[in-house]
Amino acid sequence: MGMGDDIKHNAEDLKGKVKEGVGDATGNDRLEAEGHADQAKADLKKAGQNVKDAFTDDR
Repeated sequence: MGMGDDIKHNAEDLKGKVKEGVGDATGNDRLEAEGHADQAKADLKKAGQNVKDAFTDDR
């Protein structure tokens, strides 16, 4: 995985965790759901990048 992509995906995952935590702490269901969605989106991007890397890996 490219270093830049890895950083972006991890940042998106962290953003989702923060949103989820704030939403949970404040009782804001919408914000908590957005946090879950951001984390899921980051996980999908990471998985897609891993598949791409598996097919382009020249080891």
